[in-house]
Amino acid sequence: MAKITGKYEVLYIIDPAQGEEGIAALVEKFKAMVEAEGTLSSIDEWGKRRLAYPINDLAEGYYVLMNFESKPEFPAELERVLKITDGILRCLTTAVEE
Repeated sequence: MAKITGKYEVLYIIDPAQGEEGIAALVEKFKAMVEAEGTLSSIDEWGKRRLAYPINDLAEGYYVLMNFESKPEFPAELERVLKITDGILRCLTTAVEE
């Protein structure tokens, strides 16, 4: 039988050059997107951290971790939007086992 909903987590890194307002706007954008398609369990802003390796000549990034429940099709759409959004350096979506 097909799963109706699943638990997922997405970690994304925002370019700190966006400034506080830009970062807050991006976090709110993806929070609203998740809430429209599923249930947001938690959002954890880790803040500015040093990257393990330079991305686009940047040494730091602003990390955000979101846990949510949604239909299985939604995480692929969320990741697609994250990848085409200016200011997002990297993203990783994983299914969480219960």
